[in-house]
Amino acid sequence: MRRRTLTLPQRGCSLSPMNAISSRPLPAHPLALPNLLTYGRIAAVPVVVVLMYWQSILGGGLWLRWLALAIFILAGVSDILDGYFARTWGQQSSLGRMLDPIADKLLVSSCLLMLAAEETIRGWSLFAAVIILCREILVSGLREYLAELRVGVPVTRLAKWKTIGQMVAIGFLIAGDAGDRIVPVVTEIGITLLWLSALLTLYTGWDYMRAGLRYMVD
Repeated sequence: MRRRTLTLPQRGCSLSPMNAISSRPLPAHPLALPNLLTYGRIAAVPVVVVLMYWQSILGGGLWLRWLALAIFILAGVSDILDGYFARTWGQQSSLGRMLDPIADKLLVSSCLLMLAAEETIRGWSLFAAVIILCREILVSGLREYLAELRVGVPVTRLAKWKTIGQMVAIGFLIAGDAGDRIVPVVTEIGITLLWLSALLTLYTGWDYMRAGLRYMVD
């Protein structure tokens, strides 16, 4: 049975079709640089969480906040670099294609949960975080189901921008009180960007679901 590719519907020029997936899996290259960067992004998740917990829950110094933000930024930059190196050096692989979105979701989800636990995200803003988390779970479930049908669901360019928007919003929120001591509106900027990211998350999630459901019905 051939592996087919799910193509998302286009609306104007905002969402380009997904790139075709080869019917033959690409070599894994587990120690290729793009995959090493992805491993590093996954390893950064517990480090960022521990630093945030130490500062906010255990009452550590604000320098822990800046350290957490620095590691978070490095993880975000690695997300851009691994894709660039994979394309430039021809090191794209099935392993990397699988781990890259997982690493993004782990980093975003864990930080959102910590920000909610320490009440940097609170009140109505919790709904923005819930929207983002629910979308990630929904699309992951769709990917898993369609994978059983051997239908590929590659990450779209708009979905990549969605991830970047989430990273920027979370970066401002990680700075939180430490950033507010320098510029008093850092947290407010983060909350605003979080809502904008949630709206973009809804848009991309709906396109994934609509395309997936259409395929399953057909």
